[in-house]
Amino acid sequence: MRIAVWVRPDSPRPGVGGERDGALVVRVGARAVDGKATEAALAAVAAAFGTRRRAVTLVAGASSRAKILEVEGADPATLSRLLTGVSEDSSGTSRTSGWRAGRRCPGPASGPGRG
Repeated sequence: MRIAVWVRPDSPRPGVGGERDGALVVRVGARAVDGKATEAALAAVAAAFGTRRRAVTLVAGASSRAKILEVEGADPATLSRLLTGVSEDSSGTSRTSGWRAGRRCPGPASGPGRG
């Protein structure tokens, strides 16, 4: 199965889950230097789908955050679950993305002298 992913390198909370413009979001702790973030993303996707690392290959986007991956033996139900924001962080704990959990960013500051 081919999937589109969006890689967020140098993330303080590595994990796989959520959607950005139809692509699966993959957060990795590695920096985007010398392909380290790409390799970390491929390993994270393999772990999220419960496959070996060699079952995940890069099809396009070697130097881009937007990538196309081929995941052998990927379960469409797993992809659907990951896209809805249920992610698995590096400790193996399932979490729901903050924007899916109903959390909101605070609005503009209010009070005296603040527009």
